Amino acid sequence: MRKSVFLRCAIVLAAVGVAAAEDRQFFLPGNLVVSRSVYDNNANTIAVGTPLPPNCAKTTVGCGKTPATATNNGLYPSVFNNNLADGSFGITSKIFLDQVTPFGRVINTLEVPNSGQAGITSSDDQMVTSFSSKSELALHESTDGRLLTFMGYLAPLDAIDVSNSNTPWPSSSDPLNFTVDPTNPVGENVYRVVATVDGRGRFHFMKTNAYSGNNGRAAILNNLWGWNLVYMAGNAGNGANPQPNGIILGAGAQIATMSHNPEIDQSPGVPTPAASFNVTEINQPADKIGKDDNFRGMTIFDDILYYTKGSGGNGVNTVYFVDTTGTACPKGVGVPSPFGTIPKTPLTFDQSTLQTAGLPSNMCILAGFPTVLAKDPTATLFPFSLWFADSKTLYVADEGDGNRGTTADTLYAPAVAQKTAGLQKWVFDSGSKTWKLAYTLTAGLGIGVPYAVPTGYPTGNNAATGLPWAPATDGLRNITGRRNWDGTVTIWGITSTISGSGDQGADPNKLVAITDSLDATTLPSDEQFHALRTAGFGEVLRGVSLTPGTHLSWWW
Repeated sequence: MRKSVFLRCAIVLAAVGVAAAEDRQFFLPGNLVVSRSVYDNNANTIAVGTPLPPNCAKTTVGCGKTPATATNNGLYPSVFNNNLADGSFGITSKIFLDQVTPFGRVINTLEVPNSGQAGITSSDDQMVTSFSSKSELALHESTDGRLLTFMGYLAPLDAIDVSNSNTPWPSSSDPLNFTVDPTNPVGENVYRVVATVDGRGRFHFMKTNAYSGNNGRAAILNNLWGWNLVYMAGNAGNGANPQPNGIILGAGAQIATMSHNPEIDQSPGVPTPAASFNVTEINQPADKIGKDDNFRGMTIFDDILYYTKGSGGNGVNTVYFVDTTGTACPKGVGVPSPFGTIPKTPLTFDQSTLQTAGLPSNMCILAGFPTVLAKDPTATLFPFSLWFADSKTLYVADEGDGNRGTTADTLYAPAVAQKTAGLQKWVFDSGSKTWKLAYTLTAGLGIGVPYAVPTGYPTGNNAATGLPWAPATDGLRNITGRRNWDGTVTIWGITSTISGSGDQGADPNKLVAITDSLDATTLPSDEQFHALRTAGFGEVLRGVSLTPGTHLSWWW
């Protein structure tokens, strides 16, 4: 497995002190961590008739010819029917990290510091997520295996539309680089935040001006060999075209040096992109500048940085890698060079051509994965996250297309009809040097089959949509995996949903697991997913990872 062998040998030397410190650990090796958000079910969070989006009158686009207003108060789940009036609608909520056994039993829970906790003031380190932004809170291990990373916002609890707010950077020395987009109808400025947590449950936070107008979705800390770099995945922009330079620079794949200062002492500047892809690489006409880089998931394997794109009408929904050699894909498609590495510096670009040509392209579509444009009606892949079992086996979570029927009788039919949603297994063909889809695991997921939510969730139809409240699985989002001693792998995943809710990201979803034969190349008949946990009333599950320190354990 090329470079990862040497990395594993290096970090295993650090495991000597892990066992001795185990009694002081919060997270124990071999377990899972699941990120969960809980909505503050308060009717007074928003009043019926409240203008939406917040402060839209102060933006250059104003509040529209027919200003939107809240149709529901803050009570869950009907509060998210406000999304039907305001496409940016969301409310910030608490983040919890649950330590879970591989079989789904919750061991303990760690609350991420937030303004709703006693003793937390505005000057304290803190972070929230946006309920119900379904692409947030992916969990990733740092490259040394000792930390978990994830992303959120520096905002108070119960703030409205933060996930589509601008970030605050207003460069006076270079006004072209500002990230405050006056055409964004959400008239708020909020920092995005990268969080780390160690095995003892200690947090650290870093502010960033990246992802203005949209959300940061994932982060990985590269802290081996003295590096202190954070790689991020996300999307930017919620305004008109063309977008300010700072929005283009703050999209997609980001790189930053991890700050060790408290949040209040940090002053992040203009975002620094690590990589970019442009559809002109594959001989397609130029798309909306910055929107080809609408990335959802990421991973590092064998010292190569990978990304996924699975949503939006621009670019290509597929799997990418960052090419630091400039030789791996002369036509935009290829496989990593054996000399490729993780990028260590931001992408170099020409600011004079940023608005016309965008960032220079240094990413490739992984050979074998789709190259059809997302707006093409034949596009059927919606990849979210990915996990390499080895150098020739890649598992990809496909969240599904999110489409729902227009009547109560047909609501779940589009989910049932999907062909690629679920857990895809891709196998590398060394002869053709391309990846090939072996099969998609769906048995036991219950795609398109409605299920009951524990205690208090409404039944029947949502009056705002005329469709059933009951959610059904639509596919998978974040995943993690483990190789077993018997030649199998176990993959844990977080489900995506479809329902009659005003915002399907607010649906209580599930943690599931499946064990697959690593060598299988045709769909096994005896493998199926098992639901380990279903989120409760006002809860959503988002990310899943092995606990920090797992890969340092002697038995791993």
